[in-house]
Amino acid sequence: MVFYLSERNILHMISASNVSLSYGKRVLFKDVNIKFTPGNCYGLIGANGAGKSTFLKILAGEVEADKGEIVMGPRERMAVLKQDQFSFDEETVFNTVIMGHEKLYKVMVERDAIYAKPDFSEEDGTRSAELEGEFAEMNGYEAESEAAVLLNGLGIPEELRQKKMKELEGGDKVRVLLAQALFGNPDILLLDEPTNNLDLKSITWLEDFLYRFTNTVIVVSHDRHFLNQVCTHTADIDFGRITVYVGNYDFWYHASQLNLKQKQNENRKVSEKADELKAFIQRFSSNASKAKQATSRKKLLDKLTLEDMPTSSRKYPHVVFKPERACGDIILEIQGLTKEVDGVKVLDNFDLIVRKNDKIAFVGGNSLARTTLFQILAGEIEPDSGSFRWGVTITTAYFPKENSSYFEKDLNLIEWLGQFSPPTEGETFARGFLGRMLFSGDEATKKTSVLSGGERVRCMLSRMMLTGANTLILDEPTNHLDLESITALNDGLIAYTEVVLFASHDHEFVSTIANRIIEITPGGVIDRVMGFEEYLENSDVNRERDEMYHGHADLNL
Repeated sequence: MVFYLSERNILHMISASNVSLSYGKRVLFKDVNIKFTPGNCYGLIGANGAGKSTFLKILAGEVEADKGEIVMGPRERMAVLKQDQFSFDEETVFNTVIMGHEKLYKVMVERDAIYAKPDFSEEDGTRSAELEGEFAEMNGYEAESEAAVLLNGLGIPEELRQKKMKELEGGDKVRVLLAQALFGNPDILLLDEPTNNLDLKSITWLEDFLYRFTNTVIVVSHDRHFLNQVCTHTADIDFGRITVYVGNYDFWYHASQLNLKQKQNENRKVSEKADELKAFIQRFSSNASKAKQATSRKKLLDKLTLEDMPTSSRKYPHVVFKPERACGDIILEIQGLTKEVDGVKVLDNFDLIVRKNDKIAFVGGNSLARTTLFQILAGEIEPDSGSFRWGVTITTAYFPKENSSYFEKDLNLIEWLGQFSPPTEGETFARGFLGRMLFSGDEATKKTSVLSGGERVRCMLSRMMLTGANTLILDEPTNHLDLESITALNDGLIAYTEVVLFASHDHEFVSTIANRIIEITPGGVIDRVMGFEEYLENSDVNRERDEMYHGHADLNL
């Protein structure tokens, strides 16, 4: 339930007071008290299933808590990133953006309807004057230019803006819905995974937008670099509570690890002291001359208490790739590779030589070109022309962006993993392996048909680890994963000693793994032997970002 503060107590913020929510015996939140204040961007983090999206829905009034209340100012306008891509199918792109400010859109529609009348009465004139005043008060005359800046920054070209939403592809629909949420300078902005389907340029633009945004932002994201760039505070959902840290994701990580280590050390010291007292008491309790000291130590022992440390909802899978042999001198040679998809040439005379120790990130806006290249190299499709050859020492493992074909048989996880396990290994081996990938106990007998997107990704990574391959091909492996699994995969690929070819929208992931960057552009291929940050500093990305962002200051944020 949402309550509004009285006019004299307007604080331009939103807060949760004693909010609790349970599903059966599973407690998501218990007596949560938290205040979100303007000028700050809060990153809402937690393990998959911890309740991040649910808490956003409670704040938005879409889900009612078991108890507690949400409080906000009476004149505060909240904007929420919509998740339903089909709810605006009959609207134009431009109108869909303006509808982000519901009151402004209603005024605009009523005003335009009056002006469209063939007979304009005196009553119409009076009403239109009232509407013009409201329209101006809400900066309606800047609405068209503001919408254009937002759409341009998020990569929606001008030719799409008068089309109906149903004519757009899914990724473009998501971008328009993001523009809708950002439109009209909302007082409170709730964003659930806003970087999904955005390329590097659009993510960078969004980071700049939120950095300049002066009101309250609460965002859920699995992109660590994005959280580090935009967040002033981190709200951590764990142990059924929400704890706010001042600082970005990296600050939260180090602070929470330090806090955990301190508690563990304190408990260790208490435990050691207790053992020491117990030993003394046991040794001297029957000794008359030491009885008084033993009694004194027993009193001390009774006062010692170990701090209760509840089990965290965070779990890290064990992601380790162990090549059975090192790569030889020849890894991969590609010559003149060409491929058309639906009549469009996505690869045009593509050449590449992969060398030992290469960890190549394929970046840029053309995700279809990357996926097509990976599918060809994995043997899933044939090129139209050109050739490629793997070295005789090379064994590959492929992680596809779309993995549904691997789960067509409705097997349990032990049976599924058994398809890829060594023939000499049985159920005990499969259970042990699955347990390290967070499928322990009864989880190992789940059917593949009920797996979530993140669980399927962990299965696919398990399959790759079992191959012992010395060359890994990964197409967007961080999609659907929570931050803990992304971190485990990230660390696993950093530690991997052989060749990696991969694509990812996760900035931190690319920055910490890649030592060579390849971008397939309409004008050709850019190939640089350098890290991602150095590549960005030496590329046109920053210039293009500035061009996209030009005019943003006019939004009066």
